[in-house]
Formats: sequence, C-alpha cells, structure tokens
Amino acid sequence: MARVLVLFAHPAQRPTSINLSMARRAEQVAGVTFVDIYAEYPRFDIDVEREQKRLIDHDVIVFQFPLFWYSTPALLKQWQDLVLEYGFAHGPHGKKLAGKLAIACITTAGSVHDYSYDGGNKHPFSVFILPLRQTVELCGMTFLPPFVLHAANHTDSHSARTHIESYPLLLGALRDATLDVRELGRRDQVTAADLAALVDQQGVD
Repeated sequence: MARVLVLFAHPAQRPTSINLSMARRAEQVAGVTFVDIYAEYPRFDIDVEREQKRLIDHDVIVFQFPLFWYSTPALLKQWQDLVLEYGFAHGPHGKKLAGKLAIACITTAGSVHDYSYDGGNKHPFSVFILPLRQTVELCGMTFLPPFVLHAANHTDSHSARTHIESYPLLLGALRDATLDVRELGRRDQVTAADLAALVDQQGVD
C-alpha cells in the first residue's frame, strides 16, 4: 500500500468551494495524510525540515489547488521554492524524492475551450502547468496527468458532486496501486468521467 500525501493549497476558502468539499473528502480517506498548508503556515513561515520529512515518508505526492493567475497559489509556490532545495530534491546529491509519483488535482475558472489556442487563454491547459511538471520531473518524480475540473465556479451541481465524489476514488486508487498509470500517462489530463476506465474498482474500498 502506497503512502499518499495531499498538500492542499487554497488561500480563499469558502463554504461552497468545490475545493473545500474535495479537501473534506480527502481527509476521510484511510491511509492518506492530508495537509492544509495555508492553515499550517498562515504567515508563510514554512518549516522546511518538517516538509522534507513528510515528502520522504510518502510515496505519492498530491498537489490540490485552484489555478491562480495561471499558476499555483503563492504559498504552494513558496513551498516549492524552499522545500525542494538543491541537495535534497535535485542536484548531484539531491535524490531524496526520486521514484515517487506526483499528481496535481486542479480546479479552474475557465472552461475547457478557454484553455485552447482559439480560447480566451490562448494556450492549452498543459502549458500553464508546465512549470509544476518540470519541477516534479527535475526532482526525479513521475508527474501523472492532472485531475481537473474546468469552469468550477460555473459547473452544474451534478458535475460538481461527481467530481467531489470521484476524488477519494482517485486517492484510494493511488494508495492501493489500482490506478492504471500507463493508460493515464497517455492523456493530457483526467476528469471524473475518465476514472471508471482507469481504476480497478474491485481493489478500492
């Protein structure tokens, strides 16, 4: 059984937030360590040694956040800047994270079409998460295609509920190694609708 760490980063949590509902479900998944980094570090004073130990102690790293100005929220970026330091996560002697899996679970305000060359953002979604992917891969980890809900602020209640309820399924599959990582790797991103074909649900509780 893999040890899964969820790093939740959301600076503007509201009771109706899909991300917050996802976070509450993640906290209930057995064998998953859930960390709300904005709650732990409200003044951005990150305990680097503590965070590095968390990474070493887990096999799968999940970054959960809403896309903010085409990037990660500020505290998650600072977490990357400080925690993934040279000599620990990269460099000739920085191999502490090599071989781990990483996945980003992201919500966006824009629609699927907005993230296209002829859409409002003028580029596909993969362009905007490239810095995170490059960071993860530089650290020797495998970056899995992200779990995404587009137009999260405008989606209908059924789609929102389906996405929220699919999140613990994804986490459980990562924990139990019942996710078809090879098939997932053929995709640019994965949605709730894709998970049924990617997860051996007989192996997920």
